[in-house]
Amino acid sequence: MQRLALDHITVVDADPIALAEAARGAGCDGICLFMEPMAVLPLMPRFDLYGDRAARKALKARMDDLGIALDVAYPFTLAGRTTVSDFAPAMDCAAELGAGVLNVLLYDRDAQRRLDTLAAFGELAAGHGLRVGVEFYPSSQVRSLAEALALVEAAGPPERVAINVDLLHLMRSGGTLAELAAAPAERICYGQISDAPLAAPADPDLEASSQRLLPGEGQFDVAGFVRALPPGCLLSVEIPRDDAVRASVSLAERAEQAVGSVRRALA
Repeated sequence: MQRLALDHITVVDADPIALAEAARGAGCDGICLFMEPMAVLPLMPRFDLYGDRAARKALKARMDDLGIALDVAYPFTLAGRTTVSDFAPAMDCAAELGAGVLNVLLYDRDAQRRLDTLAAFGELAAGHGLRVGVEFYPSSQVRSLAEALALVEAAGPPERVAINVDLLHLMRSGGTLAELAAAPAERICYGQISDAPLAAPADPDLEASSQRLLPGEGQFDVAGFVRALPPGCLLSVEIPRDDAVRASVSLAERAEQAVGSVRRALA
């Protein structure tokens, strides 16, 4: 059976321990965790893994009890005024929790500074035993798979800097599964699954953060996406459905629905 991780945004109202418990309940072996709450995700509860070491220790103990790994740690955003050394405490926390990949979004409009900052971030992460996954996103300054590939190839070796491919972002950026399949395998470190109509909505940012579809409800080739990724590439279930939260569908049920729909699509 395909190994899957549960993304925090799929159960956005979960605190970190509840996320780990929902992942295990849905049959996942990993999580993708927001290390701190994000203002753009108002349904997310408040918690403090950076400042509250007891909370961090309790989370790691619960993950170990459940056999849950931290595949991806969010959010790491690099912009024009970023000072890379400021991320050291967050990297300490991610490393303590056993993170595999630090997910990075880039918003710096200056191309050379964007590259230099990413290279420095990757070097700092490597010193913490962490790999960087650049997530291309049409609303960021790394909008497509092609742009992401050019950037990471200039920023450092693949064991240091690679790409996290979100199926929704791939399709909304005009990318194709053939383009993904042709990408250097060593530069693809993760894949994120959801579904959607082929036609973009009026507000694609709202779709990305709050309202995606379960596989089978939309028109994406989810199984083809997984085949286009490198063999053995780790995968997460990233399907925010804020309407289901507001309809009082339980956290556990939403996790099971999302993971179950992905398993059926891959069967």
